[in-house]
Amino acid sequence: MKYICSKCNAEEEVTTYKAKCDCGGLFKLDYKPPKFDLSLIDRNTWSIFRYRNFMALMDEQWRNISLGEGMTPTIKFDDDVILKMDYFMPTLSFKDRGAAVLISHCKSIGVESVVQDSSGNAGNSIAAYCAKANIDCEIFVPEGTSPKKIDMIKSHNARVNVVPGSRDNCADVCRAKVETEGKYYANHVYNPFFYEGTKTYVYEVYEQLNRIPQNIFVPLGNGTLFIGIIKGLEELIESNIINKMPNIIAVQGENCDPFIKAFENKEKQPALITPQPTMAEGIAIGIPMRGEEILEYIYKYNIEMITAPENQILNARASLAAKGIYCEHTTAATYAAYLKYCKLYGKTPDSLIPMCGAGLKSDH
Repeated sequence: MKYICSKCNAEEEVTTYKAKCDCGGLFKLDYKPPKFDLSLIDRNTWSIFRYRNFMALMDEQWRNISLGEGMTPTIKFDDDVILKMDYFMPTLSFKDRGAAVLISHCKSIGVESVVQDSSGNAGNSIAAYCAKANIDCEIFVPEGTSPKKIDMIKSHNARVNVVPGSRDNCADVCRAKVETEGKYYANHVYNPFFYEGTKTYVYEVYEQLNRIPQNIFVPLGNGTLFIGIIKGLEELIESNIINKMPNIIAVQGENCDPFIKAFENKEKQPALITPQPTMAEGIAIGIPMRGEEILEYIYKYNIEMITAPENQILNARASLAAKGIYCEHTTAATYAAYLKYCKLYGKTPDSLIPMCGAGLKSDH
């Protein structure tokens, strides 16, 4: 198992503390799991690590670091919609899937201190798992991040830096610290071990439903869930579990849509945009660092794209809450996009929508 540079194809040991290749390219993981088989699931393990036979793990460090992430229910919301309740997690967001694997990897290679930038949820996840692993942690968040998310990060004894400006500027400030101080960048976009965790979203759906729904809606900012879902589905296809990709609909915010603008113009790089204020803070990424890779997937699998209407996010959130689902604004944006999709294209049955973050985290 090695890292492979996505630009120059150079190899690097996974024990490296480098955040990226010397050429500037981001790493992919050269790892091929065995064919997915329900009989290889450890049904006595109540976390994502029940799927460890299909995950890139170096050792058993996960046993001391897991907080019971994953195993979230899929529920029938109405006749057409299935919700994957991924805010039923230790830190109340789906990011725990990736953080559990990434911080287990950090422990395996002897990392003692990490830094990370986040709009809130990923920072909270990394902080929590670092606390469990006894790894020093410093998180950078952009101004406007929900105070409750910041409080949660601090509660895990992580240091928090609130950076003026956009989410992208926050990332630049954090990466500058990585470059100048040589800190380990435990980042959910750069580090491919994170996707070894988020791909378990697909494993769980298949185990729970014994099938994959026809339509899968996915929020798309930096692509941590998107890439994980694609990886998981590709593995199911290679294992002859499913015979084709389901219809995937990627959701961007109306006020921050670099992939949609690129898609409309058939570009290979995300469009250069200026993000506008949005309630969907979790997907407000103007410069997604794996943008080229994500667009390759979009074109390869004919993935559909849709924006979440900003003026319908609160209405969508209220509609979900009225049926007992209290989610954060970014999560509600995905449901708002689903409703818009139905208006444009008609009734869309057998649709899977992720409930990525809990509502209390984003109440300002």
